[in-house]
Amino acid sequence: MSRPLRLGTRGSALAVAQTEAVAGALRAAHPGLVVAIETIRTAADRRPDAPFEALPGVGFFVKELEVALLEERIDVAVHSMKDLPTTATPGLAVCAVPRREDPRDVLVSRGGRSLAELPRGARVGTSSPRRAAFLRACRPDLVVVPLRGNVETRLRRMEDGEVDAVCLAGAGLRRLGLHDRVTEWLPFEIMLPSPGQGALAIQVRANDEEARRVAAAVSDPSSLRAVDAERAFLARLEGGCRLPAGAYADQGADGLRLRAAVAAPDGQRVIRGERQGPADEAEAIGRGLAEWLLEQGADTLVAARGAR
Repeated sequence: MSRPLRLGTRGSALAVAQTEAVAGALRAAHPGLVVAIETIRTAADRRPDAPFEALPGVGFFVKELEVALLEERIDVAVHSMKDLPTTATPGLAVCAVPRREDPRDVLVSRGGRSLAELPRGARVGTSSPRRAAFLRACRPDLVVVPLRGNVETRLRRMEDGEVDAVCLAGAGLRRLGLHDRVTEWLPFEIMLPSPGQGALAIQVRANDEEARRVAAAVSDPSSLRAVDAERAFLARLEGGCRLPAGAYADQGADGLRLRAAVAAPDGQRVIRGERQGPADEAEAIGRGLAEWLLEQGADTLVAARGAR
């Protein structure tokens, strides 16, 4: 590349670690490439303790990064895929998805108790309506406590006794070198991940062919197809991070399999489904499963949440 490649990221330790990993992969793919990392504060960073419902609109984890990209202050934005709205911003494009980290959610508890071992009335902290709904579906006796902040902040608040356990994405703990803190990796039967969880999105200006070419070298085709199916599912539901819905796609010898679920916020009803098809029809698989779940009654759960 004829100029240094400027990567934009949020300023949290996790976001910076993810971006540094992408920078390393880009340097390995393009020997001699000069990469610079610039941190940018987003709406979610400025209000770290505010619940999602109090944050403006959608894209509150990514909007400022996208503006910086459009204004050519950076060449590439590195996002957690689950934070990126399913509707593309005009003038921008996701050109690469590196190999995905483990997408499962995890429980970290004081005393090392698993989800099944937590006592009745135990307080579990999470910032996610999806995790809250699936926790209530599995253990309606638990008290789910809204808990935002970066990974380190949530762990510290648990250690200080504010909650008995926290539920969060295992990928973040792995990327921060904190995977030894995990008490339990939650199976998909209990909690399906947020669409795109564990994956990163590398976003460029749609007309920047040079940046697109450089970034595309670190994309993983199977991760990209899986994420395409999951995000097509979420887009058809017309939901975002406020919607209690989970989805996970994986590719095998028989094609792409997508598992998904939509839950009532109180966890009293969960509608699950699965669909399989050719990997090159990922988006059709996602839309098709969403249509089926809506027909099974997921439309009432989406409407009740007010997320459509």
